[in-house]
Amino acid sequence: MIKKVVTFLFVAVMSVFGLSAQVEFKRGLEQISFIPKGQWITGVSVSFSQSNQKNYQFLIVESINGDTYTFKVSPMLLYCFQDNLAAGGKFAYTRSRTRLDNATVVIDSETDYNVENLYSISQNYSAMAVFRNYISFGRSRRFGLFNEVQLQIGGGESKIANGRGKDLTGTFERSWDVNVGLAPGLIMFLNNYSAIEVNVGVLGFSYNHTKAVTDQIYDASRYGKSARFKINLFSITFGVAFYL
Repeated sequence: MIKKVVTFLFVAVMSVFGLSAQVEFKRGLEQISFIPKGQWITGVSVSFSQSNQKNYQFLIVESINGDTYTFKVSPMLLYCFQDNLAAGGKFAYTRSRTRLDNATVVIDSETDYNVENLYSISQNYSAMAVFRNYISFGRSRRFGLFNEVQLQIGGGESKIANGRGKDLTGTFERSWDVNVGLAPGLIMFLNNYSAIEVNVGVLGFSYNHTKAVTDQIYDASRYGKSARFKINLFSITFGVAFYL
C-alpha cells in the first residue's frame, strides 16, 4: 500500500513538472540592465562618535561623569557576475571605550545606588558574504531597489573593570556569532560611477556564544538564539558606493 502511495505521488509530481515545462507563461515584464555584467562595486563607511558627560542626568540616572567614544570602519567589494546580480563581501571593525567616574541610580526618594570607577573597552569584527539583486524604477537608471541576502560571521572581545586598589574587579569576555539576514534597500546614482545607498534589515536569524572570566577565577558562558521578522531600525545603514 505504501509503495503504491509513493508511486502515485511521484507520478503526480512529475506530471506537474512536465505540464509546467510544456506551458510557457510570460508576465510581460521588461528586463532592464540596471547594473551591467562585469561591473565592480566598492565602497567604505567610516564613523566616529565621542561624548563627555559632566553632572549629566538621564531618566533615573543622575550625576553622570565620564566619557565615551566609538569608531567603526566597514569596506565593501562586490562583482556583478550577471546583469542586475552581484556577489561579494563586507568587513567591519568596531572599537569602543567607556569611562564612568561616577553615577547615581535613583530608584525612589529613599533608595539609590552609586557606581564609581567603571571602565570598559571592546572591539568587534565581522566578515559578511553578500548577494544582491537589483531592480530599476521603471526605465530609470538613476533610481532603483536592491534585495541583499547576508551571511555574517563575527567575533569580539571586551574588558570591564570596576573599582580601585583592593576593591578592583575585572571581567574579560570573548564572543562569536553567526547571522543570516535579508536587507532590502534603495539606491540613487549621483553620476555614472557613484551612488548613495540605504538599506534596512527586515528578516534575520542569529546565534551567539560568549565566554567570560571574572577576576581570573570565575568562568561563565552564555548562548543565545533569535529570529527577527520585522524592520530593525537599529540596522539602517547609509553609505556611498562606487560602480566601476
